Amino acid sequence: MPDVIVVGAGHNGLVTAAMLARRGLSVTVLEEKDVIGGACRTEYPFKSAPGLGVSTGAYLLGLMPPELLRELELDLPLKRRDPHYFLPTRDKRYLLFGSDEKDLQRQFVEFFSQQDWEANQAMNAELAALRDDLAPAWLKPPLSLEETAERYIRPALRQHFIRLCRGSARQYLERFNFKSDLVKAMYAVTDAFSGLDGGYDTPGTGMNLLVHNMCRLPGSGGTWMIVGGGMGTVTQSIANVARKYGATIRTGAKVTSVRVDQGVVKGVVLENGEELKANVVVSNGDPFRTLKLVESSALPADYRTKVNAMAVPGTTLKVNLCLKNLPTFTCLPEDRGQFGPTIHLLPQEEDVLGALERSYRDTHAGKLSEFPSIEWYIHTTVDPSLRDKEGHHNSALFVEWVPYKLEGTTWEKEESRYIQHLLSICDRFAPGTSDQVQEYFALTPPKIESHFGITGGHIHHVDNKLGFTDRLPYETPVQGLYFCSAGCHPAGSVIGAAGHNAAGVVLQALGR
Repeated sequence: MPDVIVVGAGHNGLVTAAMLARRGLSVTVLEEKDVIGGACRTEYPFKSAPGLGVSTGAYLLGLMPPELLRELELDLPLKRRDPHYFLPTRDKRYLLFGSDEKDLQRQFVEFFSQQDWEANQAMNAELAALRDDLAPAWLKPPLSLEETAERYIRPALRQHFIRLCRGSARQYLERFNFKSDLVKAMYAVTDAFSGLDGGYDTPGTGMNLLVHNMCRLPGSGGTWMIVGGGMGTVTQSIANVARKYGATIRTGAKVTSVRVDQGVVKGVVLENGEELKANVVVSNGDPFRTLKLVESSALPADYRTKVNAMAVPGTTLKVNLCLKNLPTFTCLPEDRGQFGPTIHLLPQEEDVLGALERSYRDTHAGKLSEFPSIEWYIHTTVDPSLRDKEGHHNSALFVEWVPYKLEGTTWEKEESRYIQHLLSICDRFAPGTSDQVQEYFALTPPKIESHFGITGGHIHHVDNKLGFTDRLPYETPVQGLYFCSAGCHPAGSVIGAAGHNAAGVVLQALGR
């Protein structure tokens, strides 16, 4: 009989298992899929290019605390993207954000304005200060927003911090007096909207913006990094640590119920009828799937209501691509490193923010937008280890704001047409791109749900509009039942802090 059962072998569950096993507890991890990693894995999905690897779900590592890497003795092959952002246009203007600040300033002044450059510097300096201040709070159980500000944030920034976390992307970005709406749109899309049901004026999008600026990985300079071998390297490495300390990881082991007797956990039952006893069960599954594993009488109705109120459908479409050759951008035909970074495709009309707002409204109406916000990646230019013998490139379109359920039609009917439409948007910036696409592997919100086992296809389990004590607590009203998932503090993404913190709560409860 193990001391602890962890349900789900996503990155947080594996962190919890590793932390508890290291402290001498016997730990069994049960994973329903045939592979570990959850949405953090490397796959080979292309029939016409079976040797081409791609991070099908999560695709960059940014937010895992360096302290956690050290604690788990993880030595990940991290690759810095320099440049890390590329904002192309359909004319001659562009921005290529990297460590060459002098050249970036030249681009800002030449293509946009001195005012935009100064706003960019001021905003990023403030976010860097907040990142440094807030960092210790991520590896401890959460306090309220106000208590967090009081304990961790320097006095001069406390009110800005509180307003950022409660407010909208508009309220934060407009503070810095950017002149260009295109630059504001880029920051809103990549930081405030990613994986979240929210637009430019939605309260809480500021919280998501802050979360996405919490990158402190060694050698990153505050930017998100590529992991050599794809994101599966992260979860395989954590699993190796867990096994080293004695944890057992079982795949193809679907949990169908958590056994509770008089308010106390007794173990779990698997799909094949097997029962495993344990006094502690930690769920890495999303909160809504987990609640379905527990008899309704075992949890107070008000707790269920509170947790279920956090549920919103996912709004992300991930289109994984096999490319025959690299694209050629109209604004920057020569290779200056623009293929490795996040490539931001944004509407080119004068009212870009209005166009994005229309896209968000379309999604809420169950419609597919004519021009959603798109992030484009070609990671094999930085990590050639995933290329196949034929030299194909992996690529992906990360599309924000698509409906989980389409009004008047279905994803089955619309998927192929819409992906061709998205590739035609790529063609506007880099003519001929769609001709270079040999095959695609698309994950609509319903496919994210089935492929990775996440309710509603919501990549963060719970919107990152919710922060600190407003997120899912690690403890449940059932003695011995805990959460360690992305729905908990500090946020959804490949962070691992929720797994770390949940392990600490369990150890404290066990007197360890």
